[in-house]
Amino acid sequence: MSAQEAQQELLEEFEMFDNWMDRYQYIIDLGKALPAFPDEWKTAEYIIEGCQSQVWIRPDIRDGRIHLDAISDAAIVSGLIAILLRIYSDRTSEEILNTPPEFLKELGLDKHLSPTRSNGLHAMLERIFALAKAQ
Repeated sequence: MSAQEAQQELLEEFEMFDNWMDRYQYIIDLGKALPAFPDEWKTAEYIIEGCQSQVWIRPDIRDGRIHLDAISDAAIVSGLIAILLRIYSDRTSEEILNTPPEFLKELGLDKHLSPTRSNGLHAMLERIFALAKAQ
């Protein structure tokens, strides 16, 4: 599945929720399903500056694709991470750079997140795109 297809699938999943409380709960549930993130990866090298909560993103290049492991100490942010990983992890640099985060606006996340959460989300995206540009 391409990053564009993953975005479309995500949008379709969110359509089944009638209100934002249900959407928030779904985002939290996505975060709970993230793979384990070892404590030894929680270093200054992987921390994302600009987030209200603590966020770590650890990249790994596998067969020419950028694999991302990430976690946060906040439930809703872990859910946002799960969404970003679904769209951008295990993609080539070119695919990442050619996949703008259109889903943010289409899902309404830009309107329904607090300013600090929104800033953190954009900081995570900036890191992902910077990693892709560096490859």
